[in-house]
Amino acid sequence: MVKITNYGGIIQSILVPDKNGKVSDITIGFDSLSGYEQIHPYFGATIGRYGNRIGNGKYTLEGEEYKLATNNGPNHLHGGIKGFDKRVWNAKVEGEELKLSLLSKDMEEGYPGNLEVEVKFKLDNDNKLHIEYTATTDKATVINLTNHSYFNLGGESTILDHKLRIDADKMTAIDATLIPTGELADVDGTPFDFRSMKVIGKDIEQDNEQLVNAGGYDHNFVLNAPDINHVSAEIYHEGSGRFVKVYTEEPGIQFYSGNFLNGTLEGKNGEMINKHKGMCLETQHFPDSPNKANFPSTVLRPEDVYQTKTIYEFGVR
Repeated sequence: MVKITNYGGIIQSILVPDKNGKVSDITIGFDSLSGYEQIHPYFGATIGRYGNRIGNGKYTLEGEEYKLATNNGPNHLHGGIKGFDKRVWNAKVEGEELKLSLLSKDMEEGYPGNLEVEVKFKLDNDNKLHIEYTATTDKATVINLTNHSYFNLGGESTILDHKLRIDADKMTAIDATLIPTGELADVDGTPFDFRSMKVIGKDIEQDNEQLVNAGGYDHNFVLNAPDINHVSAEIYHEGSGRFVKVYTEEPGIQFYSGNFLNGTLEGKNGEMINKHKGMCLETQHFPDSPNKANFPSTVLRPEDVYQTKTIYEFGVR
């Protein structure tokens, strides 16, 4: 069972049985709406207009420079001060689908164009949560929508015992402020090689510049085969038997190991949310794409329709 609120387009809970049939929530967040109304690290939220970071809070599009809020050090993060995660979406249930929609007005958070956005959620009989994003604009803009759910499949204090596989030979290397340098770095022989199932905690403490920059994993992986019928990533927790598989049309996945969770927020059931309590697999275009000509474009023009799909599959083995 999946619970979604139209505040922030937030996935509030995902209930999944373990291998013994015990049903538990596998997401990190809050028990009530008031928790999500406070400042929090985007638990379960729909992110926009631009998921992830834009360097120095600015970019140039068609000869014009646009300045955005710098809400993450010197950079712009997840759409700004009041991104889509803090908007009240219009909600409508049609058959087995939940449709959320909103209008992001021209120059809202510094982005050009009136952007009409729709996100459709559907949980099918195969325990797959389908998320489909659609958007149109009346002026050229940039867009990068994603969901920011934090997973913990075992309900334990950290996700460091979880195993992870990501079908990616390369990742986008970052600088000290977590902005991509432009290099597509090979994962082979590095702590970022998740091409086979690997325990997340195995290499996370290595003295590796990329890990040090982020305090763990907070990196975009360049997917080998983005396709809605292909498993691009999988989390597995041996103790519970639970798994999550990720299918996406997006070219990248941001793997975030909850490095900045610091124990100051009280989550579900009164538990404090400490470092590495949850992990994210955010399907996306690459961070700072508007400033990186060698990255796949995130520009949306009036004659085009932005459309992308992601599926999260839940199960046990």
